Amino acid sequence: MNAEASFGTVLTAMVTPFTADGSKIDYDAAAALANDLVDLGNNGLVVNGTTGESPTTDEHEKLELLKVVINAVGNRAKIVAGAGSNDTAHSILLAKDAQKAGAHGLLVVTPYYNKPPQAGIYSHMVAVADATDLPVMVYDIPGRAGVAITNETMLQLSQHSKIIANKDAKGDLWAASQIMAQSDLAYYSGDDPLNLALLAVGAVGVVSVTGHIVADRHKLMVEAMQNNDVNTAREINRTLVPVTEGIMTRAGGAIMVKAALDQLGRVGGGSLRLPLIPATDEQRRVLRDDLIKGGFSL
Repeated sequence: MNAEASFGTVLTAMVTPFTADGSKIDYDAAAALANDLVDLGNNGLVVNGTTGESPTTDEHEKLELLKVVINAVGNRAKIVAGAGSNDTAHSILLAKDAQKAGAHGLLVVTPYYNKPPQAGIYSHMVAVADATDLPVMVYDIPGRAGVAITNETMLQLSQHSKIIANKDAKGDLWAASQIMAQSDLAYYSGDDPLNLALLAVGAVGVVSVTGHIVADRHKLMVEAMQNNDVNTAREINRTLVPVTEGIMTRAGGAIMVKAALDQLGRVGGGSLRLPLIPATDEQRRVLRDDLIKGGFSL
């Protein structure tokens, strides 16, 4: 399996639009958002990830949302289903549901909170990968999971025929370089502040939060790096710094990207589910300044 063909190269971890009171998913808005994101330059979307507030959506909602997005844009982009959990049996269920729904791949995060040993992480990932025929992108994010995937474990995982990529949010460029030098595992930047840096050491693409509004620039940056045009990639990255700062450093991705979508008059902004809360007036004011610095007219 080839990662770029399986997942795409410019992916956004899609927010989940809710009705005004947050009680239901707004599936019409989700379909519209998916189309907007593909039109903007994404050739892949992650559904039911952290930015999609997956901890607060139930199994029926997850499956229905996945079906809606696949029906909307599955012929134009790769749809990657979040199938991560800290319960292996639950992850397997999510993976099987995703395959039945028609997803193109799976994103499987490190089991969080219970902090399994490396052998447990390995067994978890393999069990999920063995449960379907879909290609798997591992998601290494120790800041949320509480435990990092070691180089040794990642190399072991890379030997599995269906585990073909890693969404890297570890913030360790040296570890990423080592794994890419010693395996065929494809790397995707899962940390917007480090997109260019990870592309520079060999990542094939990005799985982004800011891609909701700047996927067009991400696409150009990825293409520039593929063409060894580092200067162009660097200039694009400079324009992204205020946007990345505004969305990724103020109050958390889902909160701020929904605020950004709202401020820009785009579909997908609006309510969140507790324990997440909307951006404050002050946060929205600062975000507006960041978006203007990033090239948006408001």
